[in-house]
Amino acid sequence: MADNMYEKLETASTKTREAMADRQHLSPPPTHARQNRMRIATRETSCWYILWGFVLALCGLSILVDRPLLFVFLREPDFKDQCTQPEPHFPAKNEDLDKLVDIIEGDAFRNASVDRLSRAVQIKTESFDDMGEVGRDPRWEVFFKFHGYLALTFPLIHEKLQVEKVNTHGLLYTWKGSDDSLKPTLLMAHQDTVPVPPETIGSWTHPPWSGAYDGKYVWGRGAADCKNTLIALLETLQLLLEANFQPKRTIILSFGFDEEVSGRRGASALSAFLQERYGKDGVAVIVDEGAGFEETWGTLFAKPGTAEKGYVDVKITVRMPGGHSSIPSDHTSIGVLSELITKIESEQYPTRLVEENPYYSQLQCGAGYSDNFPKKLKKLLADNAFKKPSFFLTCRNKPDRLALEAAKQGPAIKYLMQTSQAVDVISGGIKTNALPERATVTVNHRINIGETTKIVTDRLTSIGDEIAKKYNLTLHAFDDSQEEPNSIHLSSAVNKLEVAPITPADGSTNSPFTTLAGTVRAVYGKNVIVTPGIMTGNTDTRFYWNLTRHIFRFAPGYDADDEVGLGKIHTVDERVSVLNHVHTVRWFVTFVRNMDEARFDTDGGSGKSGDLGVGSD
Repeated sequence: MADNMYEKLETASTKTREAMADRQHLSPPPTHARQNRMRIATRETSCWYILWGFVLALCGLSILVDRPLLFVFLREPDFKDQCTQPEPHFPAKNEDLDKLVDIIEGDAFRNASVDRLSRAVQIKTESFDDMGEVGRDPRWEVFFKFHGYLALTFPLIHEKLQVEKVNTHGLLYTWKGSDDSLKPTLLMAHQDTVPVPPETIGSWTHPPWSGAYDGKYVWGRGAADCKNTLIALLETLQLLLEANFQPKRTIILSFGFDEEVSGRRGASALSAFLQERYGKDGVAVIVDEGAGFEETWGTLFAKPGTAEKGYVDVKITVRMPGGHSSIPSDHTSIGVLSELITKIESEQYPTRLVEENPYYSQLQCGAGYSDNFPKKLKKLLADNAFKKPSFFLTCRNKPDRLALEAAKQGPAIKYLMQTSQAVDVISGGIKTNALPERATVTVNHRINIGETTKIVTDRLTSIGDEIAKKYNLTLHAFDDSQEEPNSIHLSSAVNKLEVAPITPADGSTNSPFTTLAGTVRAVYGKNVIVTPGIMTGNTDTRFYWNLTRHIFRFAPGYDADDEVGLGKIHTVDERVSVLNHVHTVRWFVTFVRNMDEARFDTDGGSGKSGDLGVGSD
């Protein structure tokens, strides 16, 4: 009985044990009871040691496999499911239209196409940053000559389709479809080229305005950016007209004339004109110049651009007292500006890869379809896939391991995931014996997906404030103020642009992306993996965001033997492979037919009637 009482006391609380002992007038528990308590305590301690040992073993395993602790036993995601590839998409059988493939691949078309592109390159349609208004600056007048050339070269188009001019030089071709409930297909290119610096002309293999053909390439400024696309689009419609194609879905060609100087006179006016006609979200799809094909990890990827980085140029002006150089101040405006530039370049913006960034999709596609995809990247990608925002809080200052690992592939990849900065233009001083009263620099920035231009203005304001205080100057940062003496002035250019809206790109749904991807695989084969791409530069599509969510920046031509690709645009020896150009025409013919047969949930008529009775000059 006493032993039983002691066992009850052992399991009771301290207060209860004292009360029971008082009532029973018990003496201290015997030795075997105390030993019992020690055994219980030892077992509890052992359990804790085993548990901590297990946790430490998991931590060691986590380090060994280079994977976060909570993800060690989770299965790797099926990356193919996250990069669905549609089947090759061929248009419905049509005897006359199906013959176009053989015509396009034939020698007669190839030779005629070389001639058309060559003569287009020979017309010097340069655009310059300092161009005046249309109608006042005579340098715009070259586009009249270019329009005349297009009318002579493509007579059937100019006879059968509606041709309109917007703001004098913007070209709009409309092939009216028979079904107004189907939103139009809009295809784009630009007529202008970047200038050729006179001092570089002697470095060209063939003169930049010769349009020379060497049996493989057409050479010259604009051959690859982007008179090749413009001519290919007109050849596409000419071929379809000759084959008696009758579209149900309206087809529009829109050609700006100042894309290389931000498109504020050309694309801006054309997009406003189209939105007035078709309304907001009144277009089914837009395809403009952009990314092409890339072979990496042993796989050929087609990369239609579904996003564009943002853009902001920041002008920094330092104003300080002048005077004679024989009695200088300790620091001149040039010296202070140089210190500011050094401070800017001493640190880069962080490398971050958000899931909305199309390059994240390419990594998923690579992990799913490429045998040579790096194992470490695949692990980091899997770890990222397991994370859930509701359970894992992200610290913005924490390094992005996936982005940093991917960036090791080189600058071209790094800047898909990082806001870039480039000190591009600088000026200051007018005479060697006069202290410079004013020095300026322009810093170009391309804004990463997931960030805004504010990341730039905030950082430069902070740096400017530090330097201004050091030299007792007044800081005016992005406040729309005028320059004043003894100051640092920061301002952004009028062409500031936030990151573009992301185009939907799910290959498992019925969408324009699926039609585009299926067309790529029809023309080039199922071995090509289509993944969303990202543009580090900007195109005329910046003005077309309101017309559709489905905007693709894509160069659909591909030549497996062409190592140049887009690597020579804007520089010496620009050229395009003729096989690339011929394939571009074949792709557009197939895409136009596929779009004509496609039906999307977004169809059902645009916000406006699309009446073509009114033109614009």
